[in-house]
Order: sequence, then structure tokens, then C-alpha cells
Amino acid sequence: MTTYDADGITLHKLRDYVWEIPQEGEMRAPARVLASEQLLDEISEDKTLQQLKNATHLPGISKYAICMPDGHQGYGFPVGGVGALDAEDGCISPGAVGYDINCGVRMMTTNLTYDDVQGKEEELVDALFANVPSGLGGGGIVESGIDTVEAVLERGVEWAVEEGYGVEDDLRACEDEGRRPDADPSAISQKAKDRGKNQLGSLGSGNHFLEVQRVTDVFRQDVADEFDLEEDQIVVLIHCGSRGLGHQTCNDYLREIEKTHSGLLDQLPDKELASAPAGSQLAEEYYGAMCAAINFAWVNRQLIMHRTRRVFEKVFDRTWEQMEMQLLYDVAHNIAKKETHEVDGEEKSLYVHRKGATRAFPAGHPEVPAAYRDVGQPIIIPGSMGAGSYVLRGGDQSMAETFGSTAHGAGRLMSRTQAKNEFWGGDVQDDLEEQQQIYVKAQSGATVAEEAPGVYKDVDEVVRVSDALGIGDKVARTFPVCNIKG
Repeated sequence: MTTYDADGITLHKLRDYVWEIPQEGEMRAPARVLASEQLLDEISEDKTLQQLKNATHLPGISKYAICMPDGHQGYGFPVGGVGALDAEDGCISPGAVGYDINCGVRMMTTNLTYDDVQGKEEELVDALFANVPSGLGGGGIVESGIDTVEAVLERGVEWAVEEGYGVEDDLRACEDEGRRPDADPSAISQKAKDRGKNQLGSLGSGNHFLEVQRVTDVFRQDVADEFDLEEDQIVVLIHCGSRGLGHQTCNDYLREIEKTHSGLLDQLPDKELASAPAGSQLAEEYYGAMCAAINFAWVNRQLIMHRTRRVFEKVFDRTWEQMEMQLLYDVAHNIAKKETHEVDGEEKSLYVHRKGATRAFPAGHPEVPAAYRDVGQPIIIPGSMGAGSYVLRGGDQSMAETFGSTAHGAGRLMSRTQAKNEFWGGDVQDDLEEQQQIYVKAQSGATVAEEAPGVYKDVDEVVRVSDALGIGDKVARTFPVCNIKG
């Protein structure tokens, strides 16, 4: 059997692209890494493998902890990690969800072609940057009070549609139709609500962005037809999350869980994996708060999409309906959802934690929107500013292999600090424009440096592995035209 050794951790190759850390000591299950050897070399450069191994100590972990091909070190639990924890006898862990609850992506299709955009790139990027709030701190599309925040937390995208920031079709193309029914706004602290009330409809900073793209390749024509994708088409990708509200919510519950369930914490190898036992008051409260923050993030992306439609109307002098600016799909990252999966031949209720991972349900699954049920759930995998992004569909092997999950992006290769030491934002912008005709506008050069193309893994390789494993099948590839960032 082929083995791979990294900092005292030995992985056994089970088959192509599947590596396992065997169960030993206090581990409650094995751990699996889904990667080519090239990606495994990159994954092993930080603490990802140790964090993955640590995650197997969580009570109720089922089958194995999983690291996706884009995996890298995170807070306690690796980014690109999936852990399915028993919803009756296990636990729920804020660190295995992440600080930016429902950081996710949505793609909007159009009937515009690349020819329609050429010559208007600078006008378009300037207009988007002027009209879509970005950067640290406050400032959103909607000036909202606490009552509005409460309604958003409770009702999600339904609220946005009723308020005129979308249409009914937007609901049908969003995971869970843009609303988590288990949301409990009362479980969100006043401090979190205060942080969120001035940020509704804003990108934030870091790796969040709005990008206009063109479709360059179609790999599965029948599925692309169902997704309304074709070569040379213009699409829009929006990547952001729950802003300060989600961050504060994660922090609130981590601190409370550390105090209340210190006995469980003492059994874990890393305090950043602090967890509330399933059925406990804190587990129920955190789940309700997390679902409410998920709704907030969906509304955040919906408002940005609404504003984007308005910008396109001004730049192209057509209505968004004439340009057929339709939501293809919205996928959530950084969530834990109660789902039913088969484990050892038995149906079990599990908290499926996907941290920097994407739900990838296959054709026929009842939770795939009706419009896509015959072909599988759309999956959106963003690359870096200088590389392609991908649209996939849930693969036939995803339920058996990964609890219906796949990667969520390219995955970082270097820290933000290292990136700022190695890249200069202005140079990155100039190179992208001169060499690849990609127009980038950001609040600061430091943000551009942190997100330089060289900071990320090869998204083509990440997607190749997902496709080869049958967990997320390639449908189409896109390439940036213009990009705005915090």
C-alpha cells in the first residue's frame, strides 16, 4: 500500500485521490483527504492534516472526517473540511462551521455575450464599485433598523422579494429557497444584530468579491442547457457572507460553549473545536442562531444581486429582464445542517458541518430544486482573480463518499500576511489588466495583494479531482472580465 508521511502523520492511499489517516489512539473515526499528490503536497504544508486528525475526536463523528481537494488550515477545523456528527448522540461545533456563517456564492446568468461587454469593462467595473458597498466596517444597500434585521433573520430571501429586491424565481433557484426554517432570531445577540444592521447588502473585505465573467468552456452540454449556460455568455458571480453579524454570532457561542461545556472541551485536542452536546440548550440555541445568520447571508447576496441588476441596466441601457439576468443558484459554505444520511446501512440524523465545502446533492435528490432535479444540484467553484471558475453539478458518488459535499474554491496556498509580503496590489492589478484584460477595482491595494492569483491552489486541479471522484461533475468553466473587492 502506498503511504504518504507529513510531520508524523501517515496517510494510506486507498485508491486514486483518496488518502486515509487510520483511526488510532483517541480518534473516534479515521480521516480522509481527497486529493492528487500535487494537492496533498500543498495541503500538508500547514496544519491542515493535524486539524483534520483532531476533528476525529469530536463525539458522534460518523464514518470519517473529510478534507476536500482545496483544504487548508483554518480555525480549529480545516477549511475544506466536512464532519458529520450524530444529531442525537454527538455534538455541534461553531469552529467546524466557521466565523463567516454562510459565506457562499451565487451565480447570475445573462443573455449578454463577451462582445456586448468589450469596450465597456472600465465603465462597468467603476459603476459596480460605486454602487455595491465593499470594504471593512458598515455601509450597506439597505439602511436598516433592528426590526428589519429581525425580519431578515427570520424569513431570509422571502423578505427581500416582498420588499422588492427580487422576484419569486430567485427563491426557487436558492438552496433551501433562501430560508432556513429553524432560524431563531432571539438566539442572536444584540451586539451581533447591531453589527449587522448597517451591513445588509455589502461585500465586506478579504476574499469576498463580485466578478463579471464569460463562459469559456462547456463540458457537459445537456447539463449546461438545463443551467442556461453557453460558451461566450456573460455571467456574474457574487461571493460574500454574513458580515459582522455572523462573526459575532460565532464568537458569542464559542465563548459560551467553552464555559458551559468545559468537560467536553477537556476531552478534545484543540480548544478551537469547542462543541455543545447534541440536545443541550446551547446546541439548540447555536443551531437556531446559525440558521438565522444563514438567512442574513442569503439576503446580503440577494441585495447585492438586486443592485447589480440595476447597474447593468444603466450601463447597457436595457432592463434586467431584457438581459435575462436570472439567478442560476446560490450555494452556502460554512454551515452545519441537520440532514439524514446512511451510515453503516442505517439512516441517521446528522449535523453535517461543511466548512469551506459545498453541498453537492446528485440528480434525483428531493432537496435539489425541481428545476435541476433531473440533472443534479448546481455547484459554483470560484477560482482566483486571474484564473477560471467552474460550474459543477452534484455527482453520483457524493452521497456515499462525502455526505453530499465537494470543494468550495481553489483554496489558499499562503497566508494573507505572506501574500502582502510577496505581492504589491498595484502591480497585481496592472498585470491582470495588461496580460489578461481583467479589470480589478478594490478599496485597498493590500486586499488585491492578499488575493493575488499566486496565493491560491490550482482550481483546475481541484475541480479535476472532484470530477474524477464523481462527487462534483464539471459542467462549464468561466473566466474573469472584471472584479470588485473590499
